[in-house]
Amino acid sequence: MSDAATADTSQKDASAATAKANAAVKSGVLDFSDRQSFDDAQRGFIATLDPMTITRESDGKVTYDLEASKFLAGDAPDHANPSLWRQAQLNGLNHGLYEVVPGLYQVRSFDIANMTLIKGETGWVIIDPLTSSESSAAALALANRELGERPVSAVIITHSHADHFAGTLGVVDPADVASGKIPLVAPEGFTKEALSENVLAGPVMQRRATYMYGNLLKPDPKGFLTTGLGAALSMGSTGFVPPNDLICTTGETRVLDGIEIEFQMTPGTEAPAEMVFYFPQFKALCMSEITSHHLHNVYTPRGAQVRDALAWSEQIQESIDLFGDRLEVEFASHHWPIWGRDRAVDYLKKQRDLYKYIHDQSLRLANLGYNKEEVAEQLALPPSLAKEFYNRDYYGALAANAKAVYVKYLGHFDGNPANLFPHPPVAAATRYVKFMGGADNVIAQARQSFEEGDYRWVAEVLNHVVMADETNQDARLLLADAHEQLGYQAESGVWRNFYLSAAMELRHGVPESRPLQVSEGMAAGMPLENLFQAMAVRLNGPKADGKAYAFNFDFTDTGEKYTLTLGNCVLNTFPGRHDANPTATLRISSLDFKLLVLRVRDAGDLMGDGRLVIEGDALAFADLGSLFDQFSPRWPIVTPRPAWD
Repeated sequence: MSDAATADTSQKDASAATAKANAAVKSGVLDFSDRQSFDDAQRGFIATLDPMTITRESDGKVTYDLEASKFLAGDAPDHANPSLWRQAQLNGLNHGLYEVVPGLYQVRSFDIANMTLIKGETGWVIIDPLTSSESSAAALALANRELGERPVSAVIITHSHADHFAGTLGVVDPADVASGKIPLVAPEGFTKEALSENVLAGPVMQRRATYMYGNLLKPDPKGFLTTGLGAALSMGSTGFVPPNDLICTTGETRVLDGIEIEFQMTPGTEAPAEMVFYFPQFKALCMSEITSHHLHNVYTPRGAQVRDALAWSEQIQESIDLFGDRLEVEFASHHWPIWGRDRAVDYLKKQRDLYKYIHDQSLRLANLGYNKEEVAEQLALPPSLAKEFYNRDYYGALAANAKAVYVKYLGHFDGNPANLFPHPPVAAATRYVKFMGGADNVIAQARQSFEEGDYRWVAEVLNHVVMADETNQDARLLLADAHEQLGYQAESGVWRNFYLSAAMELRHGVPESRPLQVSEGMAAGMPLENLFQAMAVRLNGPKADGKAYAFNFDFTDTGEKYTLTLGNCVLNTFPGRHDANPTATLRISSLDFKLLVLRVRDAGDLMGDGRLVIEGDALAFADLGSLFDQFSPRWPIVTPRPAWD
């Protein structure tokens, strides 16, 4: 085993095998002389920020910065897939305010998503106010500077993913939404789906998202290039504002500040709650995130519900049926528009067939008896679909999506009982390494496989060595080198970020972090129902064994009553009720309670200020608080997790 003090933890150059693989992409099915996407991405440019850096006003922290991505202006190096490099150029070098058609504008690459602004009779109708308040406020300020100051008259949120709503506080006062002064329109189920994803499974998703979006990678030719979906993810302040107007059925219309809009519901496709819509006066179709200039995720590697590829395809066809003979421009919540009816409809048809091909052929192969790994290995797009840059793997990946179709219908189990109840990673790894003749033998053979360019196999076998003994520096560093080469070859921005993040962590360890904390802006908009659900997920069941409590809540600001019970190691919540014999009754505002549960506020301070009153057994409530797990934002992914009892 090498001396850790002299171990080489530096980034490596592309190997000869990687350089050859990336060079082959240029001579494949893609036509790199086609510059139409570059023309479209630059069309209608008005202005941008210089430098392209966004900061938080309160503390000067940089929340978004594309200055370090200027290296993308050069040619693709050996350590980047040239197809992904092209996508990174389109995302990272084209930023600012653009006119789509007169009266309809987009601010692109101020975040991972676009913010669209439409000139209404009195103000701006905004579509998708980005991930952070800093980015959405900067986008609005740029539009006001260049096009004339206008108030925000309405907001439309296309779907339930945070990069489309968490920056709402940067463009509106939530009091104006609550009063109905400013319409905030969203699809049916938006609140439930937005918060169930970002709260109930939020900690694990956020950890995996650091890999997916490359948040910790340095932007450079050997590091972060793009997310594929957008230039980069804003790391600013987030919030949540409940909508005051829901779209429930296809065919509904609204007139917002004089702008007529026709809606189509598309739930269960790219997001559990999503919609697309058409603007007759502009002959413009907003496809939200149902179509974009890449293959999307049927399963997203950060973790989410598996999506329905067949429904996705069918909803695109419905959009063609509803709007295809009327549109003159198609735009979306990511990337750049397509002008011209024929071009736009051809694009929609090929995106439709992209998802249907993946669905149909994955199930064909499954019905022939192949498991999900075998399905993924065989599936390839036909040339008519594969040749289109907008069908490539930049964000989703064909192999992962094939597995997702399998899992949606059949689950993760492939029918082979050897895979029914396998050992968890560390236990399996220890046995594998022993069977393979010990760590030194595995590493020696892995080095040979590395020289042969078989990086997938190196990653698979050395993962066992590292899981069996995370202190084995030789294994860690060779595994890091293999992940790095796989990242350099990846056409998917997401896969590149995963591989390179893994390499960084194997070389340098898990980065330090602060405890997870939900922002006050997010907490304020969170319904109590979702908060109680989050509490139940955090309850450590074994610690709660034998305890039985009933707490009544009187929320002083809303007048709502709740009972929260603990029994059988489970928390249950009953809205609109009070227990006749409670352990304690608490009087507190709903916001203070949210901040207390989320550990933004302290119970003693609230009681001292008279903002929390407890009648009954206050110690029992304190005991309840001791039963909740605190989730770490950065637990190990490529090395063993903490042992459990």
